[in-house]
Amino acid sequence: MTESVTNWAGNITYAAKELHRPRTLEALRALVAESSRVRTLGSGHSFNEIAEPGEDGVLLSLDALPAEIDVDRAARTVRVGGGVRYAELAREVHRHGLALANMASLPHISVAGSVATGTHGSGVGNGPLASSVRAVELVTADGSTVTVARGDERFGGAVTSLGALGVVTALTLDLEPAFEVEQHVFTEMPLEGLDQATFEKVMSAAYSVSLFTDWREPGFRQVWLKRRTDQPLPDVPWAAPATEKMHPVPGMPAVNCTEQFGVAGPWHERLPHFRAEFTPSSGAELQSEYLLPRESAVAALRALDGIRETVAPVLQTCEVRAVAADDQWLSPSYGRDTVALHFTWIEDTRAVLPVVRRLEEALAPFDPRPHWGKVFTTPAAELHARYPRLHDFRALVRDLDPAGTFTNAFVRDVLGG
Repeated sequence: MTESVTNWAGNITYAAKELHRPRTLEALRALVAESSRVRTLGSGHSFNEIAEPGEDGVLLSLDALPAEIDVDRAARTVRVGGGVRYAELAREVHRHGLALANMASLPHISVAGSVATGTHGSGVGNGPLASSVRAVELVTADGSTVTVARGDERFGGAVTSLGALGVVTALTLDLEPAFEVEQHVFTEMPLEGLDQATFEKVMSAAYSVSLFTDWREPGFRQVWLKRRTDQPLPDVPWAAPATEKMHPVPGMPAVNCTEQFGVAGPWHERLPHFRAEFTPSSGAELQSEYLLPRESAVAALRALDGIRETVAPVLQTCEVRAVAADDQWLSPSYGRDTVALHFTWIEDTRAVLPVVRRLEEALAPFDPRPHWGKVFTTPAAELHARYPRLHDFRALVRDLDPAGTFTNAFVRDVLGG
């Protein structure tokens, strides 16, 4: 490549022979048709080699394509281009008096890349971001275009697809009427005495709930509740209200976090943890995340507490969220209501990887599924056993990409067989 390209965190430098930024759909289709290996970069917020095409492959960025955002107010849908990020999408959707049901904690990630890797927000009634997708438009290996929509028997594999089916050029998403959200932050919720019934009450206390800890002590240093103003006020007997604005990472300035202290505001300015106008150029961190059946949440948290002396030295913060089940075959939340355990590590791969392995050992009894875009070391055979529709996804890949144009080493490990 004529330029060195890394992911957002800088821990991956891509080995592709070429980086292309086509400006039109026609140019993209021609490029794909003449290439033997293609992977799409998205916004670069993955922490592993999921986007790596290899030295003989083409790395494709969609950020030069027209940033299409076409809102249909009557149908309550939006068609959004493959290179668009959530922050710009949310502003345009809100301008039409509509809203997305949920957003991730960081609004600067691409919509297509987020849903392809199983990214999610929080809320016992909120599925992963892919849950709002009605249709996905792909450029397949021969340069042709394919649309897979709800009702198509292939749809369960077409959205959370790891980029293995083609280049996503557009998505159509469900919308709902715009709403306002208040954000309330509490501190010091103990782990001692927490049982599964109480955990469910905590996670159901608001539209979106996040628990934060650095595992230096048992319990949670922060509890973030995001309440829709059209829903009841939460009762929070488990923790004390914060007296100052908080950042999820202890000691970090909170100026770039979204508004707190119960100040109501538009959904897209409260559901993420971070302000859209604050655009981080890089992240001095690594990330891992594991999604488990929600009924195992407290047992898994106690297992983590048992190894916190191993985890804490390389951890910046751990976030615990709830995610509703969905029906995307490769979604980490497929078929089960989920608890998501997210870890933001220090920027030191050599120090972090042994801890990740130890963490995976501790969580193994709870059938964890790692987030596809984060750091994990789970063996391929274990991954295969945790996805009951994996054979259907393999068949879909063979159908849409028989020559393996969009397959790389990461995808081959996932598919197995």
